[in-house]
Amino acid sequence: MGYSVALNFEDGITRFVDCPADVTVADAAYRLGLNIPLDCRDGACGTCKLHCESGSYDGGSYIDDALTDEEAAQGYALACQMKPRSNLVLSIAASSAVCKTKPAPFDAEIAGLNRLSETTTEFSLTVKGNLAFLPGQYVNIEVPGSGQHRSYSFSSAPAAETARFLVRHIPGGLMTGFLARAATGTTVRFTGPVGGFYLRDIKRPVLMLAGGTGLAPFLSMLDHLAANGCAQPVHLIYGVTNDADLVVIERLDAVAARLANFSYITCVANPASSHTRLGYVTQHLDLAHLHGGDVDVYLCGPPAMVEAVRGHFATTGVTPASFRFEKFNPSGVAVAA
Repeated sequence: MGYSVALNFEDGITRFVDCPADVTVADAAYRLGLNIPLDCRDGACGTCKLHCESGSYDGGSYIDDALTDEEAAQGYALACQMKPRSNLVLSIAASSAVCKTKPAPFDAEIAGLNRLSETTTEFSLTVKGNLAFLPGQYVNIEVPGSGQHRSYSFSSAPAAETARFLVRHIPGGLMTGFLARAATGTTVRFTGPVGGFYLRDIKRPVLMLAGGTGLAPFLSMLDHLAANGCAQPVHLIYGVTNDADLVVIERLDAVAARLANFSYITCVANPASSHTRLGYVTQHLDLAHLHGGDVDVYLCGPPAMVEAVRGHFATTGVTPASFRFEKFNPSGVAVAA
């Protein structure tokens, strides 16, 4: 039996490897030309140490100098010894260049264009080839005829028939202009998947904070959770600037109908709005959402929002168990952590 192993390199590049249950991760990667750093192959040097973000495995045999009991308990393993017992997501402490790989290129065709509001469009792609990604990741899409690319997070789950993306309309923007004249069947190219902002194994309550089209990666995560189930509570606060920016609420309702532990609220910053909740996300983030710090926080939004949330945590004195964020600007993804 074979399993899917996602190798997420420290520069955010992700490559997927099919690994049989009786083959080590290092051997499966090397067969595809992915050179995970290693020296001994005997579990003695520790050079191929990595961290398992998700899944189960047989750690194999090794000496304490290569991997301590404490490290093993924290989810670290040796690629030259570990064999999968489920699908895995592994964090590799090396860049993709060092491992002699790079983002995979894909050709695709536009399958649909849906103008959700005066400020936002969703488009979908039929991808040629075997596309795999982690919920929350993004790709770099070439804008035909420009020689440039723009970065967009998937708004669809990995198992979806088409890859979907949310695009905010930017006056004079390259992608905005292209989508305005594009038609179904138009060919586009992209590379990826990319990014360290992806859904980890859920072991405690989850708080998701989305700003504007920063909702996209959460749609991917939530569709994945709705399909696979989740025992922990998941709460989303979705904030926008103006009423027109508030889109795809029906998709959130659909997730809520399928996922019993999911809840969400929305808010609009413009004081002239007639929306039920006015103000910024931080104004609707109460202590109950932080579960006394026993919570994993995911945030995707503009830089100012990220800093505001950080300041809010400092004010409350509550430190989340984990805080993962992705900042973006109108032309693409900027920083992930």
